Amino acid sequence: MRTAQPAQKDGPRINEEIRSPEVQLIDQTGHNHGPTDFQIALQRAQEAGLDLVEIAPNSTPPVCKILDYGKYKYQAQKKAAEARKKQKVVEVKEIKLRPMIDDHDYEVKMRSMRRFFEEGDKVKVTLRFRGREMAHQELGVQLLSRVKDDTSKIAKVEMDARFEGRQMVMVLAPR
Repeated sequence: MRTAQPAQKDGPRINEEIRSPEVQLIDQTGHNHGPTDFQIALQRAQEAGLDLVEIAPNSTPPVCKILDYGKYKYQAQKKAAEARKKQKVVEVKEIKLRPMIDDHDYEVKMRSMRRFFEEGDKVKVTLRFRGREMAHQELGVQLLSRVKDDTSKIAKVEMDARFEGRQMVMVLAPR
């Protein structure tokens, strides 16, 4: 019969949780005291009214710093939230065309494509063939090359035009 493992705590080890007999000690002012006995380091942290926090557990000896753990955790949380805020999720927008599209309709589709590229999104251009249009696939190839030429300044081809059943697909990404 096995005994249950203690629950793993996320974040760095603090105070008595540190297992190493010797630590590289950095005090609250940022001064490096070099390799120090763990008990002495813990005593200095308690005298300062702060915590001994393991910053780099994988080095030998592990690097520990004297600081306010609550404040440290709060700063790390704020940094993570800031990183999430700056993250941009790239979406793939789809534009559907037909081989015999009229000029005005084509221009409307191109305007939406430009807007998508300005927002930083990728665009999947789908050209659907219906009925006898399959006999004139060269019209579809011409249309997709026209799209490629018209967007060449603002977008690059990520996946060249290829057939998937009764439709041709091409993926463009912003430059």
